[in-house]
Amino acid sequence: MEKLVIIGAGQAAVQCINSLIKGSYAGAITLVGDEEHLPYQRPPLSKGFLDDTVNKERLYFKKLEFFIENKVQLHLGVRVEDVDLENKNVTLSDNSKLDFDRLVFATGSKVRTLDFPGSKLESVHYLRGLDDAESIKTDLNSCKNLVVVGAGYIGLEVAAVAAQKDLYVTVIEMADRVMNRTVDPQISDYYLELHENNGVSFKFNTSVKEIKGDTRPKSVICSDGTEIKADAVIIGAGIIPNTELAGDAGIAINNGILVDEYGQTNHENIYACGDCTNHPNKLLNENLRLESVHNAMEQSKTVASSILNVPIEYSQVPWFWSDQYDHKLQIVGLSGNHDTVTMRGDVSENKFMLFYSKNQELLAVDSINNPKEFLISRKLVEKKVKIDSEMIADPTTDLNKLI
Repeated sequence: MEKLVIIGAGQAAVQCINSLIKGSYAGAITLVGDEEHLPYQRPPLSKGFLDDTVNKERLYFKKLEFFIENKVQLHLGVRVEDVDLENKNVTLSDNSKLDFDRLVFATGSKVRTLDFPGSKLESVHYLRGLDDAESIKTDLNSCKNLVVVGAGYIGLEVAAVAAQKDLYVTVIEMADRVMNRTVDPQISDYYLELHENNGVSFKFNTSVKEIKGDTRPKSVICSDGTEIKADAVIIGAGIIPNTELAGDAGIAINNGILVDEYGQTNHENIYACGDCTNHPNKLLNENLRLESVHNAMEQSKTVASSILNVPIEYSQVPWFWSDQYDHKLQIVGLSGNHDTVTMRGDVSENKFMLFYSKNQELLAVDSINNPKEFLISRKLVEKKVKIDSEMIADPTTDLNKLI
């Protein structure tokens, strides 16, 4: 019987297993995860799990019975220390070995850490896993002053939860606006006002110089000399792909594990999916490394198809979302190369969209609190529809008719 080993226990790994089971895969599946928890969802960790609207049990993709019934072997709480492609086995941190015929890297990503005086104190947190979220939740329920380092999605989502718990929240950001890498200044301004109206303070063009405290934080010293009270600090400095294991094994790496349109690496029967990959996207005519649930799910389906010997090219338009307070930001496509931005809707009504185009070809759409038209926009971006800015801006225009 063919032996398949999947390294990683996140969204990509579980979706790959689901797809293999649906495809009646006849081989033996083994999943290796370095956390002791059953595979769980990460997006709620900075949202619903922190504000207690999503309990721990709801985080898990599947109950233990699912893995038992489908004869999926779980090795949880252990790391893969070495991958031997020549002898086709992996060595685990408990010194055991697993043989494989096919191997999937679903290793995801890790937080980018910062090093400065006080960065190792208790209650200085990074948010990546469930244990991190539980520690942060404990502090949010007991502290008064929170400093968030980084105004990206994670930082702002945590800031929103903390503000709703009546904490004094200060966000420190090196750039000049929130979410500066991913959204237009109009959306940055909108979310800045939203957070400030909920009591959150911001310091832009600023970095952390030091966290003062004995065992726990007492204050944060900024690069401009400002001192801010802090009982806890959350650092959201971005994430980087987990590629070391694959690279050490001889897999090609370039800002992620390099895979083709079928999810295969430069070695036969060795695949990768999710945050850890750098993959070709024919719809966008470029190679991408994406940090999104959508990519993890769809690319793992592609890998499963390859393992089932019914290969299907991965060809998806990326999309993302962020929940802050009761506002939903949804993004489809990549807007970086646009020459025109068109607004549809009204900022004052807390419901609007930005359409990004180049030479009138639609590249991307950002949507605030408009999930219905966002679903249509996903199809418009996928079809690279030519748009007329005046027509798009007219709220009476039926977007469905543009498909």
